[in-house]
Amino acid sequence: MILLDGKQTSSDIKDEIAIEVANMKAQGQKVPHLAAVIVGNDGASLTYVNAKVKACERIGFESTLVRLSEGITEEELLTKIDELNTNDEIDGFIVQLPLPKHIDEQKVIMAVHPDKDVDGFHPTNVGKMALNLPTFISATPFGILELLDRYNVETSGKHVVVIGRSHIVGSPMSILLSQKRKVGNATVTLTHSRTQNLKEITLQADIVIAALGIPEFLTADMVKEGVTVIDVGITRIEDASKKRGFRLVGDVAFEEVSKKSEFITPVPGGVGPMTIAMLLKNTLLARQRRA
Repeated sequence: MILLDGKQTSSDIKDEIAIEVANMKAQGQKVPHLAAVIVGNDGASLTYVNAKVKACERIGFESTLVRLSEGITEEELLTKIDELNTNDEIDGFIVQLPLPKHIDEQKVIMAVHPDKDVDGFHPTNVGKMALNLPTFISATPFGILELLDRYNVETSGKHVVVIGRSHIVGSPMSILLSQKRKVGNATVTLTHSRTQNLKEITLQADIVIAALGIPEFLTADMVKEGVTVIDVGITRIEDASKKRGFRLVGDVAFEEVSKKSEFITPVPGGVGPMTIAMLLKNTLLARQRRA
């Protein structure tokens, strides 16, 4: 069993980007500038955004954190997004989700200019991704592709089963892996909570991508020997034996499934760290395109 180490791989990617940024500086070029907008005081969102800011500092990016109050109106938020769209100093920006209930998330996603949409959520970028045109691929699917590539996991001709059909992970993964690309050319089955005989389908899979959001859903009896497993889920489970009072688990019952796997991602330390690394890679790409 080989562990797909997202923590180490993301660190390698950041080091590679840092070298590119240093070269840009040496040539007198403008370095990439990433902005993040956060509305309210959601603890998990604040932690995630702060990690992005620290990552920018590490690799030499400029960064801007825009903190807005929970009670901001939708119109005020859209005005702020428009300011970022027209600010030539900023190459790419993200609006941290989830947003307060009185704000329409889809309207906000639509308001971000596609050329600065380093999250890859705008319909223009999603459409380009589906057509296999140059675009921003959303960070989590992009990170999964990168992990499979760097560990030389063969996807061509393989049967991939994706569990979960979210617009952020499941659906784009099913499209990307079926495309004619280096990490692709697979036969993909997209499954979800309404899929019947799911176990029969996953037992046929050479690669399983679990992105359902149900802790330890995928068990050893659902996979064949030699499978590759990508675990996208992360959930806090109460655990009195732990100092923090909880432990983090994925959508895969790791201890039992890893015994049958050729490759598998851990939780934490698998797909999660790759997300920030690929957001930074998208921001570098945005700067290069603007240049």
